[in-house]
Amino acid sequence: MNIIALSLLAGVAGMGLGSLFTAIFGNRTERMTSIFLSFAGGVMMSIVFLELIPEAIVLSSIPVTILGLVAGAALVLVLNYTIDKFFAVGSESKLHETFAEYYHSREMIAKKSSMLKSGMIMIFAIGLHNIPEGLAMGAAGNYDPRLGLALAAIIGLHNIPEGMAVSAPLIAGGLSRKKSVAITMLAGATTVVGAVAGVVIGGISDSSVAISFAIAGGAMLSVVLAEILPQSIVMSHDRVPTVFAFTGIIVGMLLIKGFNPY
Repeated sequence: MNIIALSLLAGVAGMGLGSLFTAIFGNRTERMTSIFLSFAGGVMMSIVFLELIPEAIVLSSIPVTILGLVAGAALVLVLNYTIDKFFAVGSESKLHETFAEYYHSREMIAKKSSMLKSGMIMIFAIGLHNIPEGLAMGAAGNYDPRLGLALAAIIGLHNIPEGMAVSAPLIAGGLSRKKSVAITMLAGATTVVGAVAGVVIGGISDSSVAISFAIAGGAMLSVVLAEILPQSIVMSHDRVPTVFAFTGIIVGMLLIKGFNPY
């Protein structure tokens, strides 16, 4: 299957499934979302450390790979800072205690109107975060179809808990379940933007593939380490997510081996 189509499927279907789960089960999904987030974070770390970084080093060099990783992480930090500044509505909060605070809203959400606004902020933030994931898929699929397929499967899995998290404030804010699912799926479609860029940039040379891998890896690690894992622990109020993060790493290793047996 074409890597662009796969990126659309991973983004839209993954986010849509998560959103549908929240629409059906409502607030009972919070702990499950925490478990899925940590598991998906572990899977993503395995693909970054066992595929993206090693491939980038082989195709270029360690210094180039490091520069790409730093650039990817910096990109996510700048996006987060921009979102925080643009949507800042309250006082600083050092601890994320709700879905809304996790995705860059800085006030405790109580009213329906505020909850709906928070949900829309989350849609915007996740839509931007999905672009580097698409970049990795596009560059990988253009370089090695098996690697592209593995990334599509892993990122699709990762998008399920994100879809769950996005739908919660939208539904709580009064938006219908059908509209919440549709809007969440739309946020997943931005993965295609990154995939197209990955195919174009990755098709230039081996060095451009390496840079694409490194940038995508840095961005994904930044999201996992600074957002996904901390928030999953806050949501569960214990260390259970740590177990599922390790499980995700192991599953990621098995997936990589399955798609690339050599």
